[in-house]
Amino acid sequence: MDAVEAREGCVFLRVRVQPKASRNAVKCEPGGQIRIALTAPPVDGAANRALRAFLAKTLCVPKRDVELVSGEKARDKVLRVQGLGERDIRRKLFGS
Repeated sequence: MDAVEAREGCVFLRVRVQPKASRNAVKCEPGGQIRIALTAPPVDGAANRALRAFLAKTLCVPKRDVELVSGEKARDKVLRVQGLGERDIRRKLFGS
């Protein structure tokens, strides 16, 4: 799966999360992988909640439209985003 993939009427994002970072940020790595740094610690789901909130704010969609599909206890996660198309998400994350 590509890092950003449209299917089933939604867009799926495959990301790698770095918890306990100095600031929240999105970094697009060579090869198209999305790395997201979060200030939240990986304790009691705090990083997952912070990830959903940060992506919702970055993509300008409600938090309810960003759902964690897999990777609840892993650094590599898959999220489903509703309300935006693949092109809009790529533009907002990658700036292109």
